[in-house]
This record gives sequence, C-alpha cells and structure tokens, in this order.
Amino acid sequence: MKKNDQFEVTIEDMSSEGLGIGRRDGFVWFIKDTVVGDHVLAAATKVKKTYGFARLVRVLTVSPDRVEPPCPIARRCGGCQLQELSYPAQLRFKSEKVYNNLLRIGEVEEDVLRRAFEPIIGMEHPLRYRNKAQFPIARDRDGNIIAGFYAGRTHSVIRCEDCLLGVQENKRILEIILTWIKTYGIEPYHEESGRGIVRHVLIRKGFASGELMVCLVINQDKLPHQEELVRAFQEAGDIRLRSLNYNINKERSNVIMGRELVNVFGPGYIEDSIGSVRFRISPLSFYQVNPVQTAEMYGAALEFADLHGTENVWDLYCGIGTISLFMSQRARHVYGVEIIPEAIEDARQNAELNGISNAEFYVGAAEEVLPEWYAKHPEERIDVVCVDPPRKGCDERALDTIVSMAPERLVYVSCDSATLARDVKYLRAHGYELKRVRPVDNFPMTVHVETVALLTRTK
Repeated sequence: MKKNDQFEVTIEDMSSEGLGIGRRDGFVWFIKDTVVGDHVLAAATKVKKTYGFARLVRVLTVSPDRVEPPCPIARRCGGCQLQELSYPAQLRFKSEKVYNNLLRIGEVEEDVLRRAFEPIIGMEHPLRYRNKAQFPIARDRDGNIIAGFYAGRTHSVIRCEDCLLGVQENKRILEIILTWIKTYGIEPYHEESGRGIVRHVLIRKGFASGELMVCLVINQDKLPHQEELVRAFQEAGDIRLRSLNYNINKERSNVIMGRELVNVFGPGYIEDSIGSVRFRISPLSFYQVNPVQTAEMYGAALEFADLHGTENVWDLYCGIGTISLFMSQRARHVYGVEIIPEAIEDARQNAELNGISNAEFYVGAAEEVLPEWYAKHPEERIDVVCVDPPRKGCDERALDTIVSMAPERLVYVSCDSATLARDVKYLRAHGYELKRVRPVDNFPMTVHVETVALLTRTK
C-alpha cells in the first residue's frame, strides 16, 4: 500500500483524537471524519510499518451513530472533531475515554473504578455554548479580507464568521469589524512576512449578564481609526458592546495574545456569574468557555469537597478564583494560587465584588508557593485540596506537598484524563484512594472532556 491507494475498511474504534480506527490484513488505519460502524472507501495519505493514515473518500455503509454535521465546513475546519457522531455516541466516546485512561494509565483496579465511576453529564443543547471565540483575520487566495478558523494542522484560514459553537452575536460583530477594516484600508497580519496590523479578533459574552467584549490583537503599538470603530459599534443598534480593547502582540509566533492591553471603550472588562458568584472578566482572564457545564463541573467539585463551614481549603491553579469563590461560601478559609499575576488580580477583585473575605490569593507556581507556605505554616490544618491544572497535569513537587499536608479530601478537576490518570496513580501509591469520578462534557462536538475526581486519604 502506498500514498493515494484506495481501499475499503470497516471502522471498529476511535482514537482519543477522534480518528476512526479500522484494521485490514493486520494493518491499522486512522481515518478522519469516520465513526464506529462505518464501512468506508479511503485513500492512504501516510503509510508506516504497522499503521497508516488515510482520508475518507466516501461512506459505503453508514453507521447508526453517524449524523449529518450541522456545520458546512466541519470537515475542513480544525475546531470540531466529532460533528459526524451523534451526541449520545459522543458522550459514550468521552465516558469510555476517561474510564479507559484511568484503567490503563492510572492502573486503577476495575472493581475500584466501577464503584467510583459516575454517568457523564451532557448538554441538553450541545451547540452555541462557547462564551469566547478567537477569529484570525487574513486574506484569502483571491485577496478578500476574511475572518475564520485555521484548517486542521495548518495556518491556512478558512472563512467562517458564524461558528455554531459560538454565540450568534459573533457574526454581526465580525461584519462590523471587517467593514471597518475594508473602509479604512487596514491590512490584516501576514504570518510569513510579519507585516500587517490586525491579527485576531477576540469576542467574549457573559451568558448571565448579556455583556459583550471585543478585543483586537494587533501588530503595532496603536489601533488605527479606533474612534471610527467605536462609532460603528454605537451606530449598530443590534449590538450592545460593553467593552472594546486592543492587545499588542508583535512577536513572530503562533501565540495569540500579547501581554500589553489597551482599553478603548467601556470599563475594560465584562461581568458574568455562575450560580450566585459574580466574576469580572478581562480579555486576558481565564474563564471557562461553557458556563452551563461549568456550573455542573463546579457543582460537582463543591459536592465532592463536602464542606461544612469549618474546613481550610487550598485551590491550586486557581485562575481568576472561580473554584475558590465557590468553595469559600462553605469553607472557613480558602487559599488560592495561580502563576499569572493578572489572574490573581482578577481573583482578588472578584472576591471583593462578591463580598468574600475568607479567600486569600498568591501569585506563583503551585509547586513553589505551596511548599514554601507549608514550610512556614506546618501547624495549619488543611482539610481539602482542590486542583484544576493545565493539560500537563500537576507538577510532582505539588503532589509531594499535597501528600505531606495530608488533606482528608483531594478534588481533582481535569481537562485531560490521561494526565489525571497519571496523577491518580501517583496519589494512590502515596496514601489516597479514588472514590468518585464524574465526567462533564464541557466541549460538545470536540474530543475534549472535563472530569471531576475525588480522592480520600486512607487511614
């Protein structure tokens, strides 16, 4: 078999990245845009010794789990991987992914895992759930200025001004900005040359408040014709803009946001709430993109923490204080730590906004701040530790300190079940046992899934 050769194969499984897996004569094929149960005609794109990658030519026999993707560019865009899969099948795929990672990577015994594992929390309406969108601005092959998304594994922008995962206001906001760009001859950024001005448009919406924020990422120190852009939004009666900012990023890299932020219109932030807790969100703030499922996820974290008003809690990787402020309503005292100074400033402001005085926040890496704090306060009893780390999971030094502090309960909020499983294995070897696992689908139509796990200290 060589590149572009065509063959038939039945899809028997799916990879963690959402690729269909088929086997033919002992050879494993990974095929994008296929689902379990499809019998397909595929064409080889890359052939290795024991496995290969192929593209879908056509579906010969349709799986009962296959659906028509709601988005017309689903196959070309790199944002969604599972739109061809029915939503109940997506939930099964994600639940099995978490379960199998804990079983294989975490080496959790099956009887322990079966007792701990709970049904995945899905969405009633799994579209239009994202409160944040980032659109690169570029010229297409015909020279037209467009907004859209990068095609999978490329830096080629596919035109898309109305992503079905984002809010409906995004389309109108992009229309206003693209008209302004064309009217005043403002050049979009060109990656290869490093020239041009507008790189990205960031849009955020508060689902509870309805407030909208726009931030343009630019390749120079000042946004040209900014007064005209403000006026264009003010004259558009269908968009109530709360805040307009620009972010300066002159680096030749694929990092979207720079460090310097300039406020043009409004207070420079929007507000939103999850449950009874209000949050102030700036363009650089980390804030969960799916507020409906975030309420489910934080509700699970609070349930697992089992707080009664007397506990001291550490919240590691606390961001803008979302989990910390949830916990503070039922804890005696909460300590939060986050490496990004702006996020900690937001956390402190959010505590003040909510009249919360029993939450204290530190700037720094969790694996550095926590050991230093523990060395100074060895007598301080910590009852619960909550961690919400990035995809790479917890640093082992942080895990070591958690074990030394010996909290009764450890609540682990994970965006990558593989690193969750790795850390669960470490914690189980150091005096903790897995008691509850609840996957939450924060990212329908994609392969990503959040998981909330509870580990308790063994006597």
